[in-house]
Formats: sequence, C-alpha cells, structure tokens
Amino acid sequence: MPESLLEKQIGDRLTRRKETVASAESCSGGLIAHRITNVAGSSAYFQGGVVTYSNQAKCDLLGVKKDSILAEGAVSDTVARQMAEGARARFLADWGVGVTGIAGPTGGTPEKPVGLVYVAVSGKAGTTVQRCMFNGNREEIKSQTANTALQMILEQLA
Repeated sequence: MPESLLEKQIGDRLTRRKETVASAESCSGGLIAHRITNVAGSSAYFQGGVVTYSNQAKCDLLGVKKDSILAEGAVSDTVARQMAEGARARFLADWGVGVTGIAGPTGGTPEKPVGLVYVAVSGKAGTTVQRCMFNGNREEIKSQTANTALQMILEQLA
C-alpha cells in the first residue's frame, strides 16, 4: 500500500470512530508522527508524540519502568509495550504506538542485532507487540519501522 494512502486510511478511520492516537518513538526518530501529520486535518485525531531516545526520557516522559530496562534492555517487548501505553496515557489518546529498536549501523549485538525492532500498539482492549527483524541501512530500517507501526494501527482500527 502506498505510504500516503496508509496514513490517509488511518486518519479516515480515526475520524469516523471519533478516536485519537499518540506516538512514542525511539529508533524511528519521529517518522511515525511526521507521516501521520502529513495528512491535512490530522490535528483532529493526532494528540502528539515524543521521541524518547534515552532510557531516562523513556522513564520520565512515558512512565517506562527503569527495572524493565535494566532487566530486558531498552529494545524489548516490555519496553515497547510500556512506551505505547505511556503515550496513550500521557496524551489522553484512544490509541498509543510505541517503537524501540536498533537502526544501526552500530549498536547491535549477537543477541540484539541491527534491525531488531519492537512495535507496540495500545488501545482500550489491550496492547499488541510485534517483534521485527528489518534489513537495510539506517534510513531503510527507520522507514520499515514506521510502515509496520502504521500498518499495525490500521489493522487495529479495522
């Protein structure tokens, strides 16, 4: 699906449902928020977003538990889940999306290689997390992360 069509469909569905969304991004650097707000009229359903690159920012701005980061690392299912839920709560949105991962080209380990990304979408029925392994350079990994997050939002709005 073309990128612009994806964002437009999300906007149409959120508008029809009278719902809102907020984002919490690490490895995507704000690309999800950028793409959502590229749609005219997005101020009606996009509550806001934060780029929380540091662990401290994740804790302070989103309520991510420091113990979760210490136990599992910032790139984990648990932290992505807490980021999505934190965005939803902080922005009083119906939906929250959270992404954390390793865009590279450095920072990877054998256990958590470059391209490992966790994407979470949180709504009133709960939170869904997807573990992804993307290939490519930094920009391509960021783009794939945003595409996956937006696709997950759209699927939740079906």
